[in-house]
Amino acid sequence: MFPILIALSVLEMGSGYVLESLEATYLDNPTLLILVPVMIGMGGNLGAILSSRLSTRLHLGTLEFSARDEQLWTSIAAIMLLAATVFSALGVAAWGLGRLVAEPMALADLLVISVGSGMLLAVLAVILSVAATYVSYQQGLDPDDTTIPVVTNVCDILGVVVLSAVAIAVL
Repeated sequence: MFPILIALSVLEMGSGYVLESLEATYLDNPTLLILVPVMIGMGGNLGAILSSRLSTRLHLGTLEFSARDEQLWTSIAAIMLLAATVFSALGVAAWGLGRLVAEPMALADLLVISVGSGMLLAVLAVILSVAATYVSYQQGLDPDDTTIPVVTNVCDILGVVVLSAVAIAVL
C-alpha cells in the first residue's frame, strides 16, 4: 500500500495546482468557492460508500462482476440518486450563501454547475469504485484496505478538475 499512497499523495498536489491555475475564475465568481470543498468531499464519499458496499458483497461471496448483477445496479442507482439530491441542495445552498457574502451567480448557472459537475463526478466515482474493487480482487488484495484510499484520493482530484471544467464551460 505504501507505494500507492505515495503516488496518490503526489496526485493530490495536482488538484492544488488546478485550483491555483484557475484562481482568477474562482475569485471572479466567489460563490464557486463554496462548491469546492463540498465537491471534493462528496466525490470521495460517494465512491467510498459504493466501494464499501462492493467490498462487503465480495467478502460475503455475493458480488458478481457482471452486467446482470441486479444488486450492483441497485447500488449504483442509489449512489446516483444520492448524488442528484446532494448536489441539487448544494447548488441552492451555495446560491443562498452567495447572496449573503458576495454577489451571487444566477441560480440557474449555479445549479447547472453544481448538479452537472456533481453527477459527472458521481459517474466517475462509480466507475472508479467498481474498477478498484475488481482490480483488488484480481490481485488477491483485500479491497477493504485498497479501494477506499484509492477511490477517495482520486475522486478528490477529479472533483476539482470536473468542477473547474464544468464551471469554465458554463461561464
